[in-house]
Amino acid sequence: MAAFLNRIGQLGLGVAIVGGVVNSALYNVDGGHRAVIFDRFTGIKQDVTGEGTHFFVPWVQRPIIFDIRSQPRNVPVITGSKDLQNVNITLRILYRPVPDQLPKIYTILGQDYDERVLPSITTEVLKAVVAQFDAGELITQREMVSQKVSEDLTERAKQFGVILDDISITHLTFGKEFTQAVEMKQVAQQDAEKARFLVEKAEQQKKATVLSAEGDAEAALLLSKAFTEAGDGLIELRRIEAAEDIAYQLSRSRGVNYLPSGQGTLLNLPQM
Repeated sequence: MAAFLNRIGQLGLGVAIVGGVVNSALYNVDGGHRAVIFDRFTGIKQDVTGEGTHFFVPWVQRPIIFDIRSQPRNVPVITGSKDLQNVNITLRILYRPVPDQLPKIYTILGQDYDERVLPSITTEVLKAVVAQFDAGELITQREMVSQKVSEDLTERAKQFGVILDDISITHLTFGKEFTQAVEMKQVAQQDAEKARFLVEKAEQQKKATVLSAEGDAEAALLLSKAFTEAGDGLIELRRIEAAEDIAYQLSRSRGVNYLPSGQGTLLNLPQM
């Protein structure tokens, strides 16, 4: 029995050792990832390993895992426009490596290929494109600028085995001097609009004054004609109407007494 148990123990130990060796010779490639194998004797193998569990030779070989999913990156660049204005641009890029070119990417650039490639080619392309437009065109033709940057940068990234899924300009500002010049221009335009409004208002007031004067002159001519034709009768009529209106207003006042003509009123005066 002791010999049997000893045998079982030896078998268990052997299985554990074998299991440990086998486990150390396995590696997993998760979804959205790829692996390349580095061999100590032959270097980087040109085969790219897909998702799943795979074997490799411990100590001799080493798997290198790459994420091939699209990843975002913001690249800020300071450059100059065609009219020599300082421009601050931030480009947002969605990038991923070409799976079949992973051995080449690792051999030439390493696993941090994005740090080595994207900032340099983005700066190069942006400087070349922005220099073709002046500051005003960068604002009014932003879509055209973005399209040209996207085309040139995509073509440039292909040389390094990198795919750019999306490129967009998220930030675009100019130097302090240009910003102040734009603000001064806007203030000047507002002042010009205000002055134009005041001129138009004065013109309208002038026209209104002329029309009013013409109306007064025409009214005076009509009155003069009426006086000529009716004599003093019209004036007398207007005098009577005015007197009636005054009398009516006085009659409604409590502090005014109306006395008929030719009569007197005895006032209650205090005795001495």
